[in-house]
Amino acid sequence: MQKMVVGLGNPGAKYVGTRHNVGFDVLDLLYSKFGSPSPKITADGKSCSVDVGGTKLLLAWPLTYMNNSGRFVQPIVQFFKLEKTIDLLIICDDLSLPLGKIRIRPQGSAGGQKGLADILQRLGDQQVPRLRIGIDPTPPNWDTADYVLSKFRSEERSTIDLAVQSAADAVVAWCERDLQYCMNKFNK
Repeated sequence: MQKMVVGLGNPGAKYVGTRHNVGFDVLDLLYSKFGSPSPKITADGKSCSVDVGGTKLLLAWPLTYMNNSGRFVQPIVQFFKLEKTIDLLIICDDLSLPLGKIRIRPQGSAGGQKGLADILQRLGDQQVPRLRIGIDPTPPNWDTADYVLSKFRSEERSTIDLAVQSAADAVVAWCERDLQYCMNKFNK
C-alpha cells in the first residue's frame, strides 16, 4: 500500500525552527526514525519512501515556499494515483489552535493556512485529510506573517517538541490503522 504524508514549511536555514515549519519538523523526525536512503531532491521539493508497519510511506517536503506547496504535491498525487481521502495526509501549523494541540480532520477548508489552501486548490478538493499543530494565535501588535515566521521561544520548545513527537506517532498510527483511529486517539 502506498501513502504520502506532506509536511509544510519553508526551505532554507533561516526558517528552521519557525512556527510555519512544524510540518517539516514532523517529517524530519519520521525520516530520522524510518529513513535510510537520502531524499530525492527536485526543484520543487524533496521526498523519500520509508516502510512504516508494512505501508510504503512517501515523505514529501515541498520546497516551493509555503504558498505554492500544491505545485509539488499535485503531480505526485496524480503520478501515484493516490486516493486523496485515504492515501494523503497534510501536516501544517494552525494559528487557531493552542500551542502544541493537535487536530486531525478528514476534510474542510484551509482555515487561512495558505500552503494547505494551495494544495486544496490544485487538487480541486477539500476532502483531503490534514493534521494541524497549534502554534497559538498571533499576539497583539504582531503582524501574522512575522509571527508565523518567528522561532519558538525557549519556554515553548518543550511543548512544541512533544507536539511534533505526537504528530509523528499519529502518522505511524495512520499507516498502521486509519484516519478515524488517529482522530479518536490524538484529537484530545
